[in-house]
Amino acid sequence: SAAVIKVITNMLAFIHLVAAGEALMLAKRGGLDLAQSYHAIVASSGNSFVHETESQLVLNGSYDIGFTMDLALKDLGFALAMGEQSGVPLELASRVNAIFQQGKAAYGGGAWSTQIVKLLEDAVGTDLRAPGFPARLEM
Repeated sequence: SAAVIKVITNMLAFIHLVAAGEALMLAKRGGLDLAQSYHAIVASSGNSFVHETESQLVLNGSYDIGFTMDLALKDLGFALAMGEQSGVPLELASRVNAIFQQGKAAYGGGAWSTQIVKLLEDAVGTDLRAPGFPARLEM
């Protein structure tokens, strides 16, 4: 059903968002240019729709995706419940859910879901800003 696939695709999106943030942080801490790194990832097998879109809002610093931590946690909760009911261990989704719980504790449930990357920025004391990225996505 449409509701099931929505939960699945959102679960993947949140996993991708955390992974994209970690990848960009490795690039930054490794001395790479973030704009060049963004484009290199877009052209690679590691690309995702989430990276192409939401990483831009992280690199800009606005994080303004229009989707909150609370909504992300709600969808992750649905995914974890589906996994439990289906007998499917969702180890990545479970870990990402815990990371989003930390994000909610740090920034509040109304914070943008992309601010989950700010949690990593704050933890390591390094921001992921790069020039030339939009504050909002034009869809």
